[in-house]
Amino acid sequence: MPYAVAQGGWLSLLLFVVVGAVCYYTGTLIEHCMRADGSIASYPDIGQFAFGAVGRRAIAFFMYVELYLVAISFLVLEGDNLDKLFPGASMELLGYHLHGKQLFIVLAAAVILPTTWLKNLGMLAYVSAAGLVASAALTASLVWAGIAETGFHKNNSSALNLTGLPTSLSLYFVCFTGHAVFPTIYSSMKNNKHFSKILLISSVLCSLNYGLTAVLGYLIYGDDVQSQVTLNLPTGKLYTKIAIVMTLVNPLAKYALLVAPITAAVEERLSLQGPGPASRVAISTAVLASTVVVASTVPFFGYLMSFIGSFLSVMATVIFPCLCYLKIYKADGIRRAEIAAIAGILMLGVFVAITGTYTSLQQIVGTF
Repeated sequence: MPYAVAQGGWLSLLLFVVVGAVCYYTGTLIEHCMRADGSIASYPDIGQFAFGAVGRRAIAFFMYVELYLVAISFLVLEGDNLDKLFPGASMELLGYHLHGKQLFIVLAAAVILPTTWLKNLGMLAYVSAAGLVASAALTASLVWAGIAETGFHKNNSSALNLTGLPTSLSLYFVCFTGHAVFPTIYSSMKNNKHFSKILLISSVLCSLNYGLTAVLGYLIYGDDVQSQVTLNLPTGKLYTKIAIVMTLVNPLAKYALLVAPITAAVEERLSLQGPGPASRVAISTAVLASTVVVASTVPFFGYLMSFIGSFLSVMATVIFPCLCYLKIYKADGIRRAEIAAIAGILMLGVFVAITGTYTSLQQIVGTF
């Protein structure tokens, strides 16, 4: 978030508010689509119900690629921050010499692995709830850093940077990129009538924490802030260690929730839904291992997240919910005001998808 503000300037936070509102609204559209038919249990099911097999394949492709890349970014986050916390670490593992970021990605994966074997999302809810505490503690650590060290008076900040605005918008969309797993969560709730209420509360709380983190990080470090603000914190300080540990908890707590739809899709594809947990353990372990391999070779966390936000998240978060809702409910009659609002949201989504993807791919190519 601080990096996103550094890219677009202070005024880009107004767009963050717009993105949050848009993503909440499209989340409610997914809920309406889920209620359209009792057989709908997943996001691809919505695509199937609205557009047939083509819709199912399109949504499945974007959804699973997005979740897979976000899972990779979580491991990159783990590796970068653990490397800062324990610089110069290395060890031999199965005949391979691992050091620095690669070592910590492997170790983080070993900790995450048992959580990916859980099939009941009710159990995962308790695991991912730890991320809430971690997010609040990270923000508190930034307050501590500002008071104890640098202060909140960085001069090298800008009000608006038009060239960096596509990157900012893309990263803001990443903040609310939960739509791919909304149908899975909706289907797992004891009382899914409360879904929209839960979605609203979650969106408001997340927005407040994201916004506070953005303001604090940019006030402290200005345009010098890195893609992960924890990497700006001075080494050896207690608040730095707390911030990094809390940053590490989030991916550990949420990784399994992200890959759960991928694992379920592979099981279904291989017709392994009926057998015991052995197949799930094998598939989830294979998925995790593949993300470890990719994460070990990705050096550009910020650019990867920008690409995910602009190309993949916008499709899953904005484009598909709007199109599916219009297709499913057009026969029942949709108010003109709502159609106009959805049209505006679609135009915003297309703009971010085109400009953000172009910018992020330029940045990624520039690293080689």
